[in-house]
Amino acid sequence: MTDKKNINLEKSLADLEALVAELEGGELSLEDAMKKFEQGIKLTRTCQNILKDAEQKVEILLENNGEDTLTSFNDKTNGD
Repeated sequence: MTDKKNINLEKSLADLEALVAELEGGELSLEDAMKKFEQGIKLTRTCQNILKDAEQKVEILLENNGEDTLTSFNDKTNGD
C-alpha cells in the first residue's frame, strides 16, 4: 500500500508540474486554462492527503519509539 501511495504521489507531482508548465506557457484558451487549473487543484489536494497520511504514520512511529505494536494506523488516527 505504501508503494501505491508513493507511486501516486510521484505521478501526481509530475502531472502537476506538467500542468503548471502548460499554464505558464500561455498558449491555452481561457476555458482550457480553467480546466487545467481545476485539475491542478485536485492533484494538489491528492498530494496533500497522501503527505498528511505519511506524516500521521511518522508521528505514530515516533510515539511508539519505533517499537512494533498491535495498534493499526487507522485505529490510531480515528481515536484522535
